[in-house]
Amino acid sequence: MTSTVPALGTRTAEGSALQAVLLDMDGTLVDTEGFWWDVEVEVFAALGHALDDSWRHVVVGGPMTRSAGFLIEATGADISLAELTVRLNQGFEDRIDQALPLMPGAARLLAELYEYEVPTALVSASHRRIIDRVLTSLGSQHFALSVAGDEVRRTKPHPDPYLVAAAGLGVDPARCAVVEDTATGVAAAEAAGCHVVAVPSVAPITPAERRTVVNSLEQVDLAFLRGLITGR
Repeated sequence: MTSTVPALGTRTAEGSALQAVLLDMDGTLVDTEGFWWDVEVEVFAALGHALDDSWRHVVVGGPMTRSAGFLIEATGADISLAELTVRLNQGFEDRIDQALPLMPGAARLLAELYEYEVPTALVSASHRRIIDRVLTSLGSQHFALSVAGDEVRRTKPHPDPYLVAAAGLGVDPARCAVVEDTATGVAAAEAAGCHVVAVPSVAPITPAERRTVVNSLEQVDLAFLRGLITGR
């Protein structure tokens, strides 16, 4: 976990109950959920197995161990979880080295949060080696802290990653806004007690108490996130 935690006594906190914004990575800030599936398809094809497209909804947003484990069991492929994890991470890195498209509205939102000194964390189920590569493109200055899936005992859908991020920033999870794109990530954020903005990437997500669903990050700005906490 990386951490450079700013003081909370900034203009961000003035007149607002919002203490921090916690952001997922794949499918939320960077358009990479399709990359993972493409890599999974290629790796299993090399092993002599075709993946059923319906499985994409099962593996999206989950930790590597869960997604890879499911695919091994579903296909009966002769490969260990450890070896498969290495192959998937390497395949993903090869793709993001070629291109790393941002989701619409992501750059603008990160710039606004940075301008107004909002404590912001990147919270992902991806491994640290992947997060550090992506941070190079996103701009590490936009994040006071980042939490990787291989750095917590239990990753999403458990609340641990978001609880760790809130603790690292010294904020109350109930006064944090989380932005997620999958049901797995939403479940983690809600279990941590955060307010959630869901921007579905692969599978639909329904609105619920303390959960707002939007079509794009282009609909999300600082005023919108503050409103989640104040109820305005």
